[in-house]
Amino acid sequence: MTRNQKAFLDMIAFSEIGPALLKVSDNGYNVCVGSTPKAPILFTDYSAHPRIRDERTNSDAAGRYQFMGRYWNFYRRQLGLPDFGPASQDKWAIALIGECKALQAIEDGEIQEAIRLCRSRWASLPGAGYGQHENDLAALKQAYTDAGGTTA
Repeated sequence: MTRNQKAFLDMIAFSEIGPALLKVSDNGYNVCVGSTPKAPILFTDYSAHPRIRDERTNSDAAGRYQFMGRYWNFYRRQLGLPDFGPASQDKWAIALIGECKALQAIEDGEIQEAIRLCRSRWASLPGAGYGQHENDLAALKQAYTDAGGTTA
């Protein structure tokens, strides 16, 4: 994984679960949807997607990048993921970024464009349009830079 890819993944985690949850968890890899910093909902078994449904949101998103359980079996087979551990979650996120055709934009430091290209996969990105909270572009660009990413 390149430096910019790692920084972009850190930025997605910042966007999806926030910096406070990153600190009270396994760097976000074991966070379930519905978590708050004061009441984190964490899982301990990384053998598979936990599929813990949050009744308020009717979602079972989990992990550092808040993957939906309904996609787990497909990506597990497609990517040969041995488990839902950190390396597998990172590999899955990079695959989604690739599907969005954003890898080159990330490498070129065109972060605003990469975020635009990936907004269909992560509801917290600006312009996603899922009716959920979307983060401010400036804050995401700062999180990317803080994580060591380079910009054009």
